[in-house]
Amino acid sequence: MKIKNQFIMLVASAFLLASCQNGSTPKEQVIGASMPEVVNGLLSPEVLWSLGRLGEVAVSPDGNTIAYTVTWYSVEKNKGNSELFVMNADGSAKKQLTVTSAHEYNPQWIDNSTLAFLSTEGGVSQIWTMQSDGSKLQMVDGFSNDINGFALSPNGSKVLFISDVKVGLSITDIHPDLPHTTGMVYNDLMHRHWDTWEDSVFSHVFIADLSLGKLENVKDILPNEPYDSPLKPFGGMEEIAWNSDGSAVAYTCKKQLGKEYAFSTNSDIYLFDTKSGETKNITEGMVGYDKQPVFSPDGSKMAWVSMERPGFEADKDRLFVLDLQTGVKSYLTEHFDYSAANVVWTDDSKSLYFIAGVEATHQVYTMALTDSVPTAVTQGLHDYHSIELANGKLVGSKVSITKPAEIYQVDPKTGVETEISFINKDLLAKIDMPEVRRRWVKSTDGKLVHTWVILPPHFDSTKTYPALLYCEGGPQSAVSQFWSYRWNFSIMASNGYVVVAPSRRGTLTFGQQWTDQISKDHGGQEMKDLLCAIDEVKQEPWVDENKLGAVGASYGGYTVFWLAGNHDKRFKAFIAHCGVFHSEMEYLTTEEMFFDNWEMGGAPWETNNAVAMKSFSHSPHLFVKKWDTPIMVVHGGMDFRIPYTQGMAAFNAAQMMGIPSRFLFFPDENHWVLKPQNGILWQREFKGWLDKWLK
Repeated sequence: MKIKNQFIMLVASAFLLASCQNGSTPKEQVIGASMPEVVNGLLSPEVLWSLGRLGEVAVSPDGNTIAYTVTWYSVEKNKGNSELFVMNADGSAKKQLTVTSAHEYNPQWIDNSTLAFLSTEGGVSQIWTMQSDGSKLQMVDGFSNDINGFALSPNGSKVLFISDVKVGLSITDIHPDLPHTTGMVYNDLMHRHWDTWEDSVFSHVFIADLSLGKLENVKDILPNEPYDSPLKPFGGMEEIAWNSDGSAVAYTCKKQLGKEYAFSTNSDIYLFDTKSGETKNITEGMVGYDKQPVFSPDGSKMAWVSMERPGFEADKDRLFVLDLQTGVKSYLTEHFDYSAANVVWTDDSKSLYFIAGVEATHQVYTMALTDSVPTAVTQGLHDYHSIELANGKLVGSKVSITKPAEIYQVDPKTGVETEISFINKDLLAKIDMPEVRRRWVKSTDGKLVHTWVILPPHFDSTKTYPALLYCEGGPQSAVSQFWSYRWNFSIMASNGYVVVAPSRRGTLTFGQQWTDQISKDHGGQEMKDLLCAIDEVKQEPWVDENKLGAVGASYGGYTVFWLAGNHDKRFKAFIAHCGVFHSEMEYLTTEEMFFDNWEMGGAPWETNNAVAMKSFSHSPHLFVKKWDTPIMVVHGGMDFRIPYTQGMAAFNAAQMMGIPSRFLFFPDENHWVLKPQNGILWQREFKGWLDKWLK
């Protein structure tokens, strides 16, 4: 087996090297940039899926060079692949380093001229290295299984990586005479998560020496532990970090099992000593989520983000710093009412940069360890996703409602931003994007609700347009300047609709009190906020108040189902994607039990629990007898967060009541729609249903 693996790797290495050096492989094997037809300057599903998608960004140690990845999708092949690029820190001298049918991702700098990255060439995800000019390509040998992420130690002599390992017995281990059985047996909760069943396989952190292009002394630092690091389903390499001298690794993990795991958000950060092999929980006693450890360059401190309340996944992400010598923990953002993320230390270890969501945008902030509040570096209508330091400047990726992710250079002193990647410049130049207006709407309790109003391209105020009320999911998510490849405001507006997107009660970026107000009040004030927003905007002379629709996913789907029975004939069409229809059944069939337990205030059988009883009394299925409006329901068969029977039940109810209805089902999708052809179908059905009833 070892000889066979080495042969496969040798062939793959030769193929990848030829691809990179010659810049050519058989055309049908490589998915790259394309230039689809843009009709009347409008964004269409086909154009949306042709945009290059920025991935990771990595700055060289000297700050002079930036490596990044871009993914393109082929609707015809129903898949995509990512490629590796480099450019100077000012955006000049762009060079594509790989041209393959595989995925190249997770770029890391070994030194100022040498890159390491992951590639799936040969069918197994492995670490490869090359010079930043594309030469001296080789695969790093020494580990045969898939490597799903990695990080180099500060001096480049060691590497940590994550890979799946089997811990415990599978059903075929217990019954070896039934090697083809598909049965699964469980004795505890958390038997499935997001879109996978528990199968005795866990993501573990490994460390190894990196010498002469080979991994040596490979060690699993969670041996035989039935836990995942990083956390599933959304955790990545941001949850694992080297300290400054490579003597220790910090990793995030929730070391609990079964029912305890299902009802808990108590993840901790563990410090593994590479010399002694000892592991220490350095956030013990902090009972909410603790994540994203980042060590200071001088090695004396570690920053991380921490939630205070156990069982609540949308609590404020507080920025903490631990003095590794004294053990003292400092709460830096105590007087800043917003969550911190993507923390970066300054070179002198005295200050930090981070990203925070504030009033429906995500901005870059800076804060010295001696400051009481942070200072905003950027401002404007955009969302920053990541930041890194580069020679006194910041390099970050950002999006807006009308523009996909690009890389920008930011002057931290002036806040001046300069675009440097221009991945989609030529294609975007052909598209007329909508106009985005900011509005504050007074709700029933006198509070102001921030609302984006997105106007169709070529907007004419003398005409009238149908309008869509966008209902956010979460329920604690941000209605920010996000760019989505499904719930994309620009394509909704390009379809000829005014889009009304309120930051109703419960959404992020307006302080923790605003966010808290939706928990245990589903179907309450947040519904009033939404209706106030659409009621005000529909009074505009350019909105046809007789052609209003409401759309949303996840908790937004719950919202649509609830509105369908409580909208007083405001709307003429609904679309609910992966929404909760029957709250009691959702409580019993979701996988992260802590979520519904917190949100509802208890279990449906707790009849003496007035809070829980009030929550369940707003279940959308209880109002279905008042449904009177056409509705399309969308769901994925692999959605374990909100099982697809929720959507099926809603559609069946509509059918039995004789309400015009449609069920769009994707058996191979989870809570999202990720495959290109499914994504195109989703957009076509979305537009077709709304056009049928609102145009």
